[in-house]
Amino acid sequence: MEPYVNGFFSYLMENQLQCEDVEMEDALRQGAQSWNALSCREKSRYRSRNMKRKMNKCPNRRRRHQPEKCKSVRSCPKSTCIGSGHRMKPSCRQTISRNKYGLRKCISRRSRRSCLLKRRTEMATDVKFNDSLSCSDPQSHPVLIIGQLRHLNLLKFSHLESKLSPRVTEETFLNAVSCLHPAPTDKVSLYLDVATVAALPLKASRHNTASRAHAITRLVKNHVLNVSEESVVLVCERENLFASACAVVRAFPLYSRKTGNLLATNQSKAQLGCGDQGDGNKDAGRNVVNVEFLLINKEGGVECEPLTEDELNCLNETTRAIRLTARIVDMPCNEMNVDHFIQAVEDVGKELCITPQVIRGEELRERGFGGIYGVGKAAAVPPALVVLSHQPKGAQETIALVGKGIVYDTGGLSIKAKTGMPGMKRDCGGAAAILGAFYAAVQCGFKDNLHAVFCLAENSVGPNATRPDDIHTLYSGRTVEINNTDAEGRLVLADGVCFANKDLKANIILDMATLTGAQGVATGKYHGAVLTNSETWEAKSLQAGRKSGDLLASIIYCPELHFSEFASAIADMKNSVADRQNAQSSCAGLFIAAHLGFDYPGIWMHVDMATPVHCGERATGYGVALLLTLFGGHTDSKLLQSIAPTDEEPPSKRLCRD
Repeated sequence: MEPYVNGFFSYLMENQLQCEDVEMEDALRQGAQSWNALSCREKSRYRSRNMKRKMNKCPNRRRRHQPEKCKSVRSCPKSTCIGSGHRMKPSCRQTISRNKYGLRKCISRRSRRSCLLKRRTEMATDVKFNDSLSCSDPQSHPVLIIGQLRHLNLLKFSHLESKLSPRVTEETFLNAVSCLHPAPTDKVSLYLDVATVAALPLKASRHNTASRAHAITRLVKNHVLNVSEESVVLVCERENLFASACAVVRAFPLYSRKTGNLLATNQSKAQLGCGDQGDGNKDAGRNVVNVEFLLINKEGGVECEPLTEDELNCLNETTRAIRLTARIVDMPCNEMNVDHFIQAVEDVGKELCITPQVIRGEELRERGFGGIYGVGKAAAVPPALVVLSHQPKGAQETIALVGKGIVYDTGGLSIKAKTGMPGMKRDCGGAAAILGAFYAAVQCGFKDNLHAVFCLAENSVGPNATRPDDIHTLYSGRTVEINNTDAEGRLVLADGVCFANKDLKANIILDMATLTGAQGVATGKYHGAVLTNSETWEAKSLQAGRKSGDLLASIIYCPELHFSEFASAIADMKNSVADRQNAQSSCAGLFIAAHLGFDYPGIWMHVDMATPVHCGERATGYGVALLLTLFGGHTDSKLLQSIAPTDEEPPSKRLCRD
């Protein structure tokens, strides 16, 4: 018996051979349950053991890669579907398909599976959202179905028949769902490995997102085959549609420089600006993942109405924004320095018909931007402050998004250790997220004034580098004694928020940055940290995090106790704390707020997302979905309006206080 790549089919056949007195259908069902009960290690051992046994039996190892030829078409089994009721012959492992002329031919499943695995490393991936479920055969168009177990149990086979028929029967599907035991997740193969149903965690705590977005991303990464075309079907409630869609998008990063990889060779200028167009048709060499939804209503029924054009437009623009953000964060500094970042901003501006304002080099020093200039003056590429402005008629509020864009952070003369420096290409994650969010917000019809301020610099080492003990005068007019050149992000952001206040007259200012390593200690690797002078907007931001999947946790806002950490004998303040054990993330944010002024009458929010900006070695595109949800009420998109945080009064506001 020839073992297949996944080991599943050969395991079933062995199970049948051991149970010759048992009906084929019952034996296969028992075999499938036994296979799903095995751990990943046991499955791996089984595959390696069978492969070694096959290689020892084969006199010429090259022959085992060649598909067996069928003597006749009728020698192939009539059905290859588990639970179909037909007894399969162990000696026959072919499947019937048609060539381009419509003639029937036999191809070994093992050969076909090898082709699928080979494509995995050769193709880039486009993500396409469909308004409803399309008809497809899982044998040629693999499908992954994901949902909470309580939602999967509400489905009838007729809801998914267009994606599973004729390979999967109703009985097989119902048995598979009944076998799911998520702890925290679980999956069952419905037809080989090309049709799979997966269950999300049963519970989500109050600090998690109800969409289980992080589990969706992991399931998609692990179980999507990356073939020419396949589908992911999400079974969820409508309020979780946006977060679930964003979770799928995060599983398909754009950037790669692997040789022989179409992902590396297809890095077009359009992708640098706004990511790929996502329709999957402009480049026939790219894989396509069709994302489709089965929505569960509040009464427990399945909605039959397709997604609206507004919803599809919002999802498509958000997809491009998230992938753009992740791509910029993944790019090394030799491909994404300050010049390249400015070019990316100009590309986005060109598509939105907006000309960016650029202040850079010596002009920064002349105009008083001592923070940005002081951080980036030692680099070969000069620093810059870049502004994109969207100012529609009838706007009533002015919102400024300020992003930290340190394209690489060596730590300056307070240089990082050799193990702490790799990965510092991600220090522009805040500016990248704001670029993506600005693009998507304008495309979704932002109704108020929206400014994106990018504080761009490379914190490098050189003859002109800022020294510890140097004193800089920032755009606020305040002086800062440098006691740590590795605390550079707060310097550039201080200039950015002051510009947003003085020049842009913003009444809502949000800065986003990969600011402190302490953020991961304070709020973990999944939750960003939010610090704000407004209790109402703190509650809104936490609510937006849960609804978008870009989770947030609040950190202490208490300048009267913490700002003394920056006390200096010769300047207005130092740039790094005296006690590194005293709420580092809060103190770093308070440094920025001090230059805006603790008496600033508007709304100020600071988001530190140093850890959730990446997962392993790949960027997540964190921040785009969060900002779109937080300010969704300012857009024309009905989808974003439906998930925008409400103006509920924070619990502490209801208490009597002096």
